[in-house]
This record gives sequence, structure tokens and C-alpha cells, in this order.
Amino acid sequence: MYKFIIMGIQGCGKGTQAKLLCEAYDFVHISIGDQFRWHIANHTKLAAKVNRIISGGNMVGDDLVAKVVSERLAWHDWNYGFVLDGFPRTFAQAEFLFENFNINGVIHMEAPDSLVRERVLARRVCSGCGLDYNLIGHRPKTEGICDVCGSPLVTRSDDHEEAIGKRIADYHTKTEPMLRYFRRLGIVVDINATQTIPKVHADIRAALNLPDSRPLNSLTLHSEREFAKGLPS
Repeated sequence: MYKFIIMGIQGCGKGTQAKLLCEAYDFVHISIGDQFRWHIANHTKLAAKVNRIISGGNMVGDDLVAKVVSERLAWHDWNYGFVLDGFPRTFAQAEFLFENFNINGVIHMEAPDSLVRERVLARRVCSGCGLDYNLIGHRPKTEGICDVCGSPLVTRSDDHEEAIGKRIADYHTKTEPMLRYFRRLGIVVDINATQTIPKVHADIRAALNLPDSRPLNSLTLHSEREFAKGLPS
């Protein structure tokens, strides 16, 4: 069983790469951002609080994040392993994770702030089916309309200039020091995230010494489209 963490500034493509690893090896992709968005979409008790925090571009507190992660990992649906995306972001969160799980490796996606900002501002999501688009490399056939269900495309509530600036600053001040701690443990692999999606995917597999997986043509249609585009969503 493999248990990985994938780290990098939001917009570096870590979500795309996490999904590809999971499709290739039957891991479970656990995205903390997706977990919070699920709570918001389903109007749970903590939805209003989380929405207020992330819409302002702030990081959710350690206790609340750890609670959401604990509840998700308690499903134990990760028979072959998981890729944890967006957690941990602070030393307290890392301490919680390492006390409870034997982490095999940390995938560090490296990309300059300028590229990350450009990618995030270009992101769109379908208001109907939730399919992700990126106006740089994965544009809809009809501007502003989902190719699959025909619903309008919208910008995520936290994808605005001020919030992006706060997230980048938070990453450098809070997450990078934690990354240095992981390096001392000898479990970090650095990946150049500015390359094409297939090259980044291949580099991750090689760095982690993962065995051969299913051929790329057996991945999902959406992932194949993203491979063809060569740009992360």
C-alpha cells in the first residue's frame, strides 16, 4: 500500500497529477479542497464557515482541516493507497498525519509564482457537472459553456487576484518551512511542474520508483484530453 503527499502552490498542476497517479495505480485521490467544496455544495454545518474563510483567500484552521481529513481517511476505501492533495500545510497538520499514517513519499511540484497566478486566473468549472476547464489549454468549444452538459462555466469563489496573492504568500511562509522538514526525513522528490503533463507524470513515476501501470490509453477520457493538451487543468 502506497501513501503519498503531493505539494505545491495551488495552480501548479498537482490535482491533475494526483488524479493520473490514482487512475494508473487505483489509488484514492483525497483532495482537501474538494472535501471543503463538497461541504459547501451540500450545505453542511461547517459549510458557511469554510466558505467564508476560503472566499477570503485564507487558510482553514488546523483543527478544522484535521477533522475533515480524519473523517475522509476513516472511510478506508484506499485499498492500494492514497494521494493526499492539499494537506498538510502546517507543522501541526504534518504532526497529525505522521502520527497516524506511514507516509511513503512527498511529491513536490515546482513552478514559479508568475506561472501559477496565470494558470489559476484561467481556471473555470462547470456549474452543472463540475468538469474543470482552463482557458490556457483546455478551452470549451463554445465560450463560457460546458462541452458535456451545456451549463455555464464559472470562476471558483477563491480564484480572484487578492485570494491568489494570499495563498501564494501563505505557501511561502507556512508550507515551505514544512517542506524543509520533510527533506530532512529524506522523503521528498522534486518535480519540474512547468513541463507537459505526460512528462511530469513520467518524472513522478520514475522518482517514486513506481512499477509499470496500465497503458495510458486505458485512462479516463478526461485525462486523455488533458494529456493531449499538455497543460494542467
